[in-house]
Amino acid sequence: MEKLMSVKNCLKLVQLLPAPAMAPALQLQQVRHRQTKHWKPEFKRLRKQKFVKIDLPNFREKAEDISKEEMRSRMKERGVLPPRPWMERPFHISCTGGIFEAYVPPEGDGKKSLISSSGAKQKLEFLEKKSKSLMAVRKIRSYEESFSTDEFGDHAQEIYIAAHTHMAAREKYKIREFVSERCYPEMMHNVKDKTIHWRFLQSLEPPRVVHARVTEVITKENQFAQVTVRFHTQQMLAIYDRFGRLMHGSEILTKDVLEYVVFEKHISNEYGKWRLHDKIIPDWLPPKQPAPITYRLIEDVIEETPTQIEASKDKVEQIAATSIDSNDASTKSSLAI
Repeated sequence: MEKLMSVKNCLKLVQLLPAPAMAPALQLQQVRHRQTKHWKPEFKRLRKQKFVKIDLPNFREKAEDISKEEMRSRMKERGVLPPRPWMERPFHISCTGGIFEAYVPPEGDGKKSLISSSGAKQKLEFLEKKSKSLMAVRKIRSYEESFSTDEFGDHAQEIYIAAHTHMAAREKYKIREFVSERCYPEMMHNVKDKTIHWRFLQSLEPPRVVHARVTEVITKENQFAQVTVRFHTQQMLAIYDRFGRLMHGSEILTKDVLEYVVFEKHISNEYGKWRLHDKIIPDWLPPKQPAPITYRLIEDVIEETPTQIEASKDKVEQIAATSIDSNDASTKSSLAI
């Protein structure tokens, strides 16, 4: 194989050669030698297949200029289905719109003991309704094997505390992990233009599951579970309006709170979570007193007629004339003195 000289050696040779010998030396030819080839020529075919030739579309082409037959043949070639005459949008149902088969809290719960006749009657009614709840719990366990009504009360209390803590702090992104899409707007609407100080102090009674239901939405495979938990706790709540005035509660006094909170989970979803869904407010509960909200009174502006405006102008002129006369009289008396 012929050895070619490098460019540097060629230039040196050109400088040494006389002028007539310079003409043939400058006729350099680019030759491909071994050093410029790929080090594995056996994979030349595979390297060629890495580059795919595609037909680029004509972006300057207008849709009006293409005939229907040509458009149909292009779509058939690309495997594109023709567009439908109606518009469809996918939607995801992540929670139900309310409580199905809501639990009815017994009247006087937390005040009447089991020894009294009314307390014993409440316990008997609870046992009668327990069969449906047991069937629902069995259905939940078919999707979630580790579910236990005894342990769920503590887990529900953690969700309850986290949701109310984030609500008081107005953390609208973190609270979405603990409340459902139905409960979120109601909780965040309550904190608008308000300052909330809330603290969970202690549990007077351990939280317990009193009600459980499972329902299907649209299809039988799409299952939702709702569990009602009874909370008897001690809390502190103080709500201030946007001007810093106390609207409800107190930061010094504590109150015993009895609540029935509904937790929901999309059990058909493998990554579903138990979230706070709603609170049950019984019909026999007395209505709450409205908050003492104050408003700024705006007096009505009385529009004057043109005749009244002219009369008021005349009065102003008369008062000005009398004041000038009195000033003249006072100056004259001072000069005389």
